[in-house]
Amino acid sequence: MSEAAAVEADTEARELLEAVVRIPSVSRNEREAAERLVDFFEDHDREAWLDEVGNVRAPADDGVLLTSHIDTVPGDIPVRIEESDDGEVLWGRGSVDAKGPLCSMAAAAVRTGASFVGVVGEEVDSKGARYLVKDRESAPDAVVNGEPSGWEGITLGYRGLLAGTYVATSESGHSSRPENNAIQDAIDWWSAVEAEFDPDDWIPVFERVTCKPVDIDGGTSEDGLSVETTMDVQLRVPPEYTTDEIREIADGYLGNGTVNWDDKVEPVMQSPRTSVARAFRAAIRQHGGDPTLLRKTGTSDMNVFAQSWDCPMATYGPGDSDLDHAPNEHIHLAEYDRAVSVLTDVTERLL
Repeated sequence: MSEAAAVEADTEARELLEAVVRIPSVSRNEREAAERLVDFFEDHDREAWLDEVGNVRAPADDGVLLTSHIDTVPGDIPVRIEESDDGEVLWGRGSVDAKGPLCSMAAAAVRTGASFVGVVGEEVDSKGARYLVKDRESAPDAVVNGEPSGWEGITLGYRGLLAGTYVATSESGHSSRPENNAIQDAIDWWSAVEAEFDPDDWIPVFERVTCKPVDIDGGTSEDGLSVETTMDVQLRVPPEYTTDEIREIADGYLGNGTVNWDDKVEPVMQSPRTSVARAFRAAIRQHGGDPTLLRKTGTSDMNVFAQSWDCPMATYGPGDSDLDHAPNEHIHLAEYDRAVSVLTDVTERLL
């Protein structure tokens, strides 16, 4: 590519990012942003369409599948470009999580001829990724998933997730009575689960099971005859465990009450010696960076892909992950440019 063509391609990649950030795409409302991506691929003579669940599909060379998510969490951050000491900065919801990674992958895909999928629903239930692994006839040769890691970072591991709703009922009675009511049963159960996984302080967070109640409701029933409680809980699962093992441990502390475990995502940890990880280290060094291998304490669509596809994979993308979902979400465009170049080089190496 000539110098003039490279400048034009970089400008186009920035314009795509700004355009997509300007289109709100909160989970379950991704269609307009998805259609903008389809237009981008069609402008480059690539076949692209929206599938049954709303994913952007642009199949090509399956030596590498570049994929990231279109949806964002809610939050109105006025979209603007400002000057900083490090160059231009793009502000807006999704600029980091994950439209920066998404658009950098789209740009790399049209430059290299790699397959691309922009998925929906990652922030809520990974609907797009779950549909993709069921809909494809076979796994790609390699996967690069898009999430912010910083242009020098390569994410190889994510914890898993086990989530459910505890439900209990007890007879109503005077509050002076010593017997537990359903609210106390919920508290006792969850306290026992937390105590089971209470870690030593020296254990890294990635290697811990962490427990978090996310919603609780309880009180006397409408007919006044019982006390009812529900509690939504989440446990993050390190690669040392499976979600079934954590479920068995948590269920072992149940007395009164039951849990409907309605969501589980297995943990993933990729080797740093895969072809994908090696390609990233080489490309980052080639562009003057110092590669850093990362393990994330949350989950991503890479967990879904790793559970179904036996192929090397990693997660990569520009942006500071500390700004995920934050009210000051923004991305440095110079970092975005470097990430596009790194992704292009990695894809060419793998293809």
